[in-house]
Amino acid sequence: MSSVRSPKENPNASAPGRNRFLSLASDAAELSPELVALRHKLHRQPEVGLDLPQTQHAVLEALAGLPVETSVGRSLSSVIGVIRGPQAADHNADAVILRADMDAIPGAEKTAVEYASTNGLMHACGHDLHTAMLVGAAHLLSARTAELAGDVILMFQPGEEGHLGAQTMLAEGLLDSVPGSVVAAYAIHVSSALIPRGVFASRKHCMMSGLTSMRVRLVGTGTHASTPHLGQNPVLAASDMILSLQAMVTRRFDVFDPVVLTIVKIEGGQASNAIPECVVFEASVRAFSERSMLQVIAEATSVIKGIASLHGVAADVSCVETCGPVMNAESSVELVEKCVSEIFGPARYQGLPSPLTASEDFSEVLERVPGAIVLLGAHPSKYATEDAPFNHSPSAEFDDGVIADGAMLLTELAIRTLADSKSA
Repeated sequence: MSSVRSPKENPNASAPGRNRFLSLASDAAELSPELVALRHKLHRQPEVGLDLPQTQHAVLEALAGLPVETSVGRSLSSVIGVIRGPQAADHNADAVILRADMDAIPGAEKTAVEYASTNGLMHACGHDLHTAMLVGAAHLLSARTAELAGDVILMFQPGEEGHLGAQTMLAEGLLDSVPGSVVAAYAIHVSSALIPRGVFASRKHCMMSGLTSMRVRLVGTGTHASTPHLGQNPVLAASDMILSLQAMVTRRFDVFDPVVLTIVKIEGGQASNAIPECVVFEASVRAFSERSMLQVIAEATSVIKGIASLHGVAADVSCVETCGPVMNAESSVELVEKCVSEIFGPARYQGLPSPLTASEDFSEVLERVPGAIVLLGAHPSKYATEDAPFNHSPSAEFDDGVIADGAMLLTELAIRTLADSKSA
């Protein structure tokens, strides 16, 4: 399937640049059927978490025969590929990271596509497209090693969906994959709604919120439902806490530095005529600054403990930070906009007016290396942008036609970043 819009439609590129982009587009178009087939294969066999053996095998198979030095993770099914420029012997050569997450999420797929999964898991967030894009970039860069003023690290990451995959890859030495310094990192994330099809979107500074998972365990005194006065009901306490937490968010936080606290799970009780001894509920907490995240955790804990005391139940609150806010480097976003405009035309780039409340553990990489994450609108043409099912919906669908475009942008970002770094 061809890309959404060919670079030949952009009259603004210089003649040498246009010729180079046309060569890139031609190669990407030739690769496209292979990349789409890989995406469909991954979509049919989704895997979750840190252990993705089939996905890892498919990636290694797709990279076989290329001048890519590959290694795999020790405690997760990651793949790191290194493409070396002509200066491979120069230990001072800089490097750039290109990242694709590979994991799916639990949930039965409800699309009608012929390659739909049937194992109760689903690539509802488009990570199958990300993986195919990065494989495409590997092929395009392998044919252009003479243009590389440094090394490229291909980061195929498991466990983005709350499993600390980026942190684990960093702990296993991702940044030490090459002898030189890693000067930038880039990732593309597809969106099945909100962003117009084929449009790349990003913003400087804060791009996405940080995420902390909160778990609350309440222990009261169980008793017969007919005699509630003889027990301490953790169900009622949990109900009060959940309502009070929502009120706290609206009353205690600046609307210009907002937080989102969403109750996502509640468990308790087994019989319809008995008050249970224990109730557990969980919340997803998101904020755009470390200060607000610390404040919301502290205030939520205070609310929970206070209500627990009123109800005579014990409350245990535990929090795990999944990732911090995604902070895009200003210069990296400027390069993204420049590359998109020159390759595809300025209409294909959109600056986001505000950060997203979604979260991404690519933030862990960007805490150590400047760079940017870029959204790419990928809803099928049968949907209007505002009507398409959003990521993580069992009905979410993604257009194969954007895969080649994503591969092209990643390729150009790597080439340009290394060239700029060498000339700096």
